[in-house]
Amino acid sequence: MSVSGTPTRREALKFSGLLGVLAGIGLLSPTQVLASSDPAFAAKSLEDALKLLGATPTPSADILLTSPDIAENGAVVQVGVQSKLPATQEIHLLVEKNVNPLVASFTLNEGVAPFVQTRVRMGQSTLVWALVKADGRWYSASKESKVTLGGCGG
Repeated sequence: MSVSGTPTRREALKFSGLLGVLAGIGLLSPTQVLASSDPAFAAKSLEDALKLLGATPTPSADILLTSPDIAENGAVVQVGVQSKLPATQEIHLLVEKNVNPLVASFTLNEGVAPFVQTRVRMGQSTLVWALVKADGRWYSASKESKVTLGGCGG
């Protein structure tokens, strides 16, 4: 691991090679290695994505959603979600005005800390949604993120 905490190119290549070997010998299926084929990823609206996920969420203050108030570059917007809800099973990230709003889905095994962080692409200023399934129920939190050229806010 590099000093900054991000993997080096060599480490990333080793990891992807390991995934290929595990898939090749049958320990991982291609669907475990590649992006999900869940139809919710093809949804064209927030409402359709929620419907395909089977979610009717309730707003919750127990979901901490972090995204920048102003994103300088919409191609790489860092977003994080932490759930304080007991028995968190799934975390989904949605960007409301994207062509395909569902941008990431995480299924959490028991005992895993309910925290995820990733970078997403945002085509324009919009609401970012965190959708959490905990103990069989759906909860949500949202935050407005403004995408600007150069981060000037204008």
